Amino acid sequence: MLPDRATILAYLTILSGSAGRLAISLVYFLIVANTLTLGEFGLFATASATGLILSRMLAFGFISPLYRVATVKPRLIGAYLSGFSVLAVLSLPLIAAAAAGAWHVLFAGRLAALPFAVIILAEVVGWRLVEVVAIVNNGLRRFRQAATLVVIGSALRTLAALAFAGFGQANLEIWVLAYCGATMASALIAFTVFLPRVRWRFVRRLYPRRMADAVFAGTADIVFYIQSELDKLLVLGLAGERTAGLYAIALRVIDLTAMPVRSFNQMLVQKIMQERGIGGLKRLAGYEIGIALISVAGLAAVILALKPFPHLLGRNVSEAAYLFSPMLLVPAFRNLVEYHAELLYARERTGARITLLCLLTALKAGLITIVMTQLSADGSWAFWMNGVFAAVYLASAAFTYRLLAQARPGARTGGGSARAAGR
Repeated sequence: MLPDRATILAYLTILSGSAGRLAISLVYFLIVANTLTLGEFGLFATASATGLILSRMLAFGFISPLYRVATVKPRLIGAYLSGFSVLAVLSLPLIAAAAAGAWHVLFAGRLAALPFAVIILAEVVGWRLVEVVAIVNNGLRRFRQAATLVVIGSALRTLAALAFAGFGQANLEIWVLAYCGATMASALIAFTVFLPRVRWRFVRRLYPRRMADAVFAGTADIVFYIQSELDKLLVLGLAGERTAGLYAIALRVIDLTAMPVRSFNQMLVQKIMQERGIGGLKRLAGYEIGIALISVAGLAAVILALKPFPHLLGRNVSEAAYLFSPMLLVPAFRNLVEYHAELLYARERTGARITLLCLLTALKAGLITIVMTQLSADGSWAFWMNGVFAAVYLASAAFTYRLLAQARPGARTGGGSARAAGR
């Protein structure tokens, strides 16, 4: 599992794309977060999170077999792209029904149906297709093309944000239209410029035997993102739009600092899939320490930068900055839980991954509900989020490493993924 020169160069290529996307995404985030009101930003962030979850239903999870084929049997990409396209169309009514249910439960009375539908459309049909093309390129080890595509998509959304800020009528309804337009333009570029040129052919016999893997992987992905985005939805429901906006800003800053970790996860998963091994548990624990340190260092750097310049990131971000220090350890715990999920994905332990993520979702929901109902009044809830994510991490680590140890009884000590495009 030691990295060779080609692996290091591939990681640096992915990382360079992540760095470019980080810079562009930071500009995009600052414009939107400081142009909308805190309440509007909270609604947009939670609706976008809902769309992110629902987008994992596209093609009933067939993106996972598509990624595996691109990684190990690239000659079959054309056949699998055809199957993905048919399944994507068939999955749209189910996604629409789920979106309607989510709106009635979470957003009715807070956000009109039309802007909510536009956000869902942008995430499910727009950005998810960008991710699919990037995932195929990553599977083929065309990391430069994948990184360039994601940077272009982020740049288009940033240009839309700049146009929105200069429009003079900064409200959520106008912003979602600009957001959707930029995202759809990104999807068009992805399919016309970056999709590998292969002959598409529908081979019906290939798909039935892959559907079990697709549905299990898709279910795991849905549960993963429910677990990951659940806190935003709970804060909206329990504390209102303004607190949800503050929390969404804090989490967005944390997400931006996680990009180097996700690049590493992507390379590790590909290596595991190709070599059929994970290295020793001590090596994996070493990876954990590195991920934790990098995650905390990223948020600490933001905190230090804001000390002499509190308004460096804008008015609304400065209002949310009081959350950063109390939540200092949250990035490490969040990124490590994602790392555990990637290890199980790489080892094709899909059933175990779904079980783990369901347990983590229930645990997080219960703990966040306690924190927000008991501690939101005195403002100490942000500090206790460290405890919430620490408990989720400990449960994830115990489950994951016990499972991996059982799967490798005679292994020696020693020693990216279908979400590689990421957000």
